[in-house]
Amino acid sequence: MSVREANSGEIRKRTVENEKILLCEYACKSNEHSVRDFPEPQCDIRTDFQRDRDRIIHCEAFRRLKHKTQVFFLPKSDHYRTRLTHTLEVAQIARTISRALRLNEDLTEAIALGHDLGHTPFGHDGERALSEIAEIKAMGGFEHSEQSVRVVEVIEREGRGLNLTREVRDGILNHSSNSKANTCEGDVVRLADKIAYINHDIEDAVSSGVLNDDELPANAVHVLGGDKSSRISTLINSIVGNFIDGNVGYDEEVGRAHDELRGFMFERVYRSPLVNSEKEKAIHVVQFLYGYYRKNSAEMPEFYRGLVERYGVERAVCDYISGMTDSFAVDTFTELFVPRSWKR
Repeated sequence: MSVREANSGEIRKRTVENEKILLCEYACKSNEHSVRDFPEPQCDIRTDFQRDRDRIIHCEAFRRLKHKTQVFFLPKSDHYRTRLTHTLEVAQIARTISRALRLNEDLTEAIALGHDLGHTPFGHDGERALSEIAEIKAMGGFEHSEQSVRVVEVIEREGRGLNLTREVRDGILNHSSNSKANTCEGDVVRLADKIAYINHDIEDAVSSGVLNDDELPANAVHVLGGDKSSRISTLINSIVGNFIDGNVGYDEEVGRAHDELRGFMFERVYRSPLVNSEKEKAIHVVQFLYGYYRKNSAEMPEFYRGLVERYGVERAVCDYISGMTDSFAVDTFTELFVPRSWKR
């Protein structure tokens, strides 16, 4: 490939032609579907979905995921998952499924990498803490999937946003349990998210002493497998084998076993006394920070003060707090509310 060919967009055109040949009829082809709110010149090398993936990887919110909780708050061990390692595992599982189904891997990966960009500090407990506040309820509540879209549309690049394609934003918005994306790739990410967090949370729970392997539901173990690798493989194989007329899902037996295992994890891990021992403290931190900045919005960074003028103080304070890492939230709370020793 000569420089002239690259500069004329031949590499991207070749990728587009390969998609027409290699991808299945239900796949979202980059040249047929990718639409941005603000049109841009085409890249000579990358398709629009490839550019979206790259923009997400290089954005600030993605980097902050490494310091945000998955299940265990501020873990001392380096081996517990964070929101970033969870995101990478979701992307890996989703790409495996998409490749097997001949869907668009680039779109799938972009959705997976961006799906948790708007997650609060302290995981779902931080999310619930914001959603329970009266002013936020009046706004329709706080959902991390909606906030993730807001991050890429409003917050990144100092308010310019990433200008991602609508298909990527749709997949990010609809990756949660009760949603359905407008693309098969988005549906793949929705299932990959659950596959990832259930199985890596089992591993983390066993490492922490919250759970023993032999406590897992016997039927779920029988159907899905007795170890993480076996369970993930069974779930992926079920999705691939059950892909009919563009519908992404499990066969009936595997689906029941998956739901049983997920229910067990909520009962025994996500709501366990050990995991919940710090939950009230985390909720207290998030809600106190919200209350403080709700009354003292002028103390937020300049960018977020600008959001107050555009979207109102409640929305801007949510934007600021949801972008915090666990440690930054704790440090900010300590600085604002914990007395320091007096020095002459």
